[in-house]
Order: sequence, then C-alpha cells, then structure tokens
Amino acid sequence: METTILNRKEAMLTANAIRSDILAMLPPGKVGHLGGSSSIADIMSCLYFHHMNINPKNMKDPDRDRILLSKGHSVLAQYAALTELGVIDRNELKTLKTYGSVLQGHPDMERTPGIEAVTGSLGQGLSVGLGLALGLKLEKSKGRVYVICGDGELSEGQVWEAAMAGSVFKADNLTAIIDLNGIQATGTTEETFPIPNIAEKWEAFGWNVIQLDGHDVVAIHKALEEARNFKGKPSVLVARTIKGKGFSFAENKAAFHNGSLTDEQYKIALEDLEKIKNEVEKS
Repeated sequence: METTILNRKEAMLTANAIRSDILAMLPPGKVGHLGGSSSIADIMSCLYFHHMNINPKNMKDPDRDRILLSKGHSVLAQYAALTELGVIDRNELKTLKTYGSVLQGHPDMERTPGIEAVTGSLGQGLSVGLGLALGLKLEKSKGRVYVICGDGELSEGQVWEAAMAGSVFKADNLTAIIDLNGIQATGTTEETFPIPNIAEKWEAFGWNVIQLDGHDVVAIHKALEEARNFKGKPSVLVARTIKGKGFSFAENKAAFHNGSLTDEQYKIALEDLEKIKNEVEKS
C-alpha cells in the first residue's frame, strides 16, 4: 500500500497561507467568494501539497492527478494553492476578476495555468470528472481525478446521473469531495433545498463513502489515503466544513458567500490569520 507522510503543522500552515492568499484577492470593497473558498482551504492544502501527483514545473504531465472545482465560484482557493506552488505568479492575485487577468471568477482552462476544465455551472463538474477518470483508465494512466462539489449543488440532477455512472463503470480513480458547509448563496441548505442523509445517498449509489471533519488535516489525509487505495468503486469524502472558516466575522454567514469586506473586517481578517498562524506554530 502506497502511503504519504503528513506533517500536520505544515499542512495547517499551508491552509492558513491559502486563506491569506484568498484575502489578498479580496481587498476591502471587492466582491468575491470568501466563504466557500475558505471552507475548502484545508482540503486544498492536503490535496495539492501531500496527495496529488503533480509537478508544478510540468502541469501537463499526462500521468498527473487532476482536480476539478465543480463549485467553480470557490476557485479562489485553487488560485491560492497554485500560487503557493509557484504555478501562478503572486502578482496576479491583485488582478482577480479584472479585464485580461488570468484569474477570472470561475475556472478557465484556457486562461489559467493548472486549471483542468471550465466549471462553474453547478452540477456538471462530477460528470466532467468522471469522463476524465474513465479516459485516464483507457489510456492506462496512473492519474487520479478529484472533484470538489458544494452541498448546495447536490440538488442538481446531473450530479446523481454521474454518481450512478461512476459506480457502474467502477471508476475507482475518481474521488468526489463534498464541501458540506450547510450554507448556500442566500441562506442555509436546510432552508433552501434540504437534502437529508447525504452519506447514505452516496452509499446507495454504490460509492465508497468516508465521512470526516473537513478542517482536520489528519482526517483529510487519512480519508484521501483510503480513497486512493480503495478498489472497484469511486470514493466520496463527505466533509463537514464551516463556510468562512478562519475569519471570525464571516463563519457560517451566507452574506460572505459572495460579498465584500469593509476596511474594519479586512483588518480583523488579517488579525485572525496571524493569530491562527501563531497558534499553529506554537502547537
């Protein structure tokens, strides 16, 4: 069994750096997806820096692992991870969502290095990821495919079509990750479109289901290891997260799904990240 070694402190500091880069893209007054981007920062840290087979100097390696953000509006977390890897120039962060920038509001494979597919129309990313995974099998590639979905987009029927096909075709090189933060653009998923028993639903569709705390880097690490070594079925990580994680004023608030920060909130955000960094370094 192939295993990777996780440095817990390093993974947590990388997640904090990802949140710092997200903040750098969203200066006061600039509208952007702080909440859903920060909720997946710990998952991004573990994927990009501990699990995925990628070479930052050759992001077109045919045997590389792929990651797709079905919840494309949270691409700030992916831009941040790619910046920490050196794939994206740090100077680009301040150009987010400006004309001509390589960093647009949703993933664009033609424009941004390290992006594997155009996504953002919710509910479609898992289908794209399944197609990629099956194609890699046909090519006998060692590459794996990771697709991050929002819990809100699970109300889209195409998600479940892909879920059915994934198990039928035994796509065990495919891992879906559900960002289960419970909040959508305008309120909670419970208020907007409740989907009870999410883990049981995936299990019924024939997937290997792993439930975890999506901010516990050790749990994320173990779950990704299990998924990588599980054979015969695709795996899904049902990750409980907090929208706006790391920013005290934004946690669990729909207003920061796609909002802007005031000068005072930006100052607090910087202080929050510095406090977390100091606590992790002392731990």
